[in-house]
Amino acid sequence: MKTVVGVRFRNAGKVYFFEPGTYEVKRGTNVIVETARGIEFGTCVNDPYEVEDDKVVAPLKPIMRIASETDAKQASDNRLKEKDAYKICQKKIHEHNLEMKLIDAEYTFDNSKILFYFTAEGRVDFRELVKDLAGVFRTRIELRQVGVRDETKILGGMGICGRPLCCHSYLSDFVPVSIKMAKEQNLSLNPSKISGVCGRLMCCLNNEEEVYEEQNRKLPSAGDYVTTALGERGIVQSVNIFRETVRVLVQNGDEKEMKEYHADEIRFKKRRKKGKLELSAEELEQLKALEPEDVAELRAELSKPDQLKSDYEESVSEEVERPVKRERQERNDRNERADRNDRSDRNEQNGGNQQRKRNNRNRRRNRNNGNSGNNSNGNNSGNGGNSSNNRGGQNA
Repeated sequence: MKTVVGVRFRNAGKVYFFEPGTYEVKRGTNVIVETARGIEFGTCVNDPYEVEDDKVVAPLKPIMRIASETDAKQASDNRLKEKDAYKICQKKIHEHNLEMKLIDAEYTFDNSKILFYFTAEGRVDFRELVKDLAGVFRTRIELRQVGVRDETKILGGMGICGRPLCCHSYLSDFVPVSIKMAKEQNLSLNPSKISGVCGRLMCCLNNEEEVYEEQNRKLPSAGDYVTTALGERGIVQSVNIFRETVRVLVQNGDEKEMKEYHADEIRFKKRRKKGKLELSAEELEQLKALEPEDVAELRAELSKPDQLKSDYEESVSEEVERPVKRERQERNDRNERADRNDRSDRNEQNGGNQQRKRNNRNRRRNRNNGNSGNNSNGNNSGNGGNSSNNRGGQNA
């Protein structure tokens, strides 16, 4: 176990851990620490506490000292010098005609480096700019390109809710936000209403995502068919997730009537929870019924006359029978394809045999025609020879 304390260098910036050593620090104490960028002035965000060795990223550097009034004054002076450095850098950017937007300038505590943050659509060749800035400030210069979300985090502002931006006030790291979160919370998908100052989806969509997800899992969706405790079936028209009430359009004789029920008074198929599932004993029993070997037992339970068959139970039966039907259909399709292939092979084979027979008949016919011609020519020549011989013998 190691004792650590979290230190933050910027407003709503990332928290880094250091070893307190022999110093008695607590939350809100200003300290001087050594980082990869040099000596920095930071503030402790929590009291020292112990963590396991494998959760600490080595090497864990110790706190150099507790910040004094002189250190605090130097940090304040650096904030003033950053404004002048920002103006100078902005002027140099215009002189070099670079397509980049300067966001902020930051001095390290010991003035060993100045960092300039900027945004740009693509890569920017700022080598000549760095040379000019180094000649002006006589120190190390670092230009760092950031994204639009980081730009908003640095500059700050007011959100559409009327409060300071989450990323600038308390959000240390950006969390993944998706359009599915807006759908889960039944928000308008108008980009102007779900986008923040940076033009991306608002980070606050993630704040209540788990609550909406859990509540929606307990309630049906609009358009779902449900069954009430009295056996009435209807279509869900609207859902109030906070009161856990559902408005259902039920069939009352020849007329339709709108009724409001609590979530416990209706039966429906509940949606699965994403991530780690925490299921009750009743839900676990329902999941066991999805096993194929329990189909007979499940059907016997559903066929009881005194038991109302809910939509959830019907869906369970469909989930059990669907793989069997799918497998039967796939087997029939395979057999049908095999039969078609066999028929086509037989047709091709029969066609080939018939063609060979025709070819053989043609060859035999040609051969017979050739033999008959040869025999007639031979007989004629032989007879002519005999007659000539006879004439010659007679003449002689």
